Amino acid sequence: MIYTIFEIKFTMNAQQFRKLLFFKIPIAWVAGLRLKSFAQNTCEITVKLSRWSQNPFNSMFWAVQGMAAEFTTGFMCMSKIQKSQEKISMLVLEQNGKFTKKAVGKITFVCDDGAKIDEIIQKAVETGEGQTLKLFSRGYDEKGDQVAEFWFLWTFKKKN
Repeated sequence: MIYTIFEIKFTMNAQQFRKLLFFKIPIAWVAGLRLKSFAQNTCEITVKLSRWSQNPFNSMFWAVQGMAAEFTTGFMCMSKIQKSQEKISMLVLEQNGKFTKKAVGKITFVCDDGAKIDEIIQKAVETGEGQTLKLFSRGYDEKGDQVAEFWFLWTFKKKN
């Protein structure tokens, strides 16, 4: 599938994702965010503990985790908006994070709320009013244990 994000046309794959980060969001590139998978209703982003992503306690800095989590939700929102061919603005209104285990090694953040995004975009188009949607992204370590959970309250509004 070809998407136009940040006015760049590209086929969604890991290499193009890294290219997007390098040119448009270099802090995410430096932190080591990588696209693991991207499907209609699910997005997975990985990040490894490294010199660039660690805190003084030898675990992953919370902001790096938050960035990976936000990408799983936001990237899916952007692709769904483009697929709708409507002019819709989106913005994070609130966010919250909960940490349940020390994040070390490779962490994979997963958002599988794509169907909810389709519904809210349709509602924003039909009503012309701003809509909000809480999307979740959960981070798992290499053993499959949950290390963090983030939620983001996204707003969507059809542009006139």
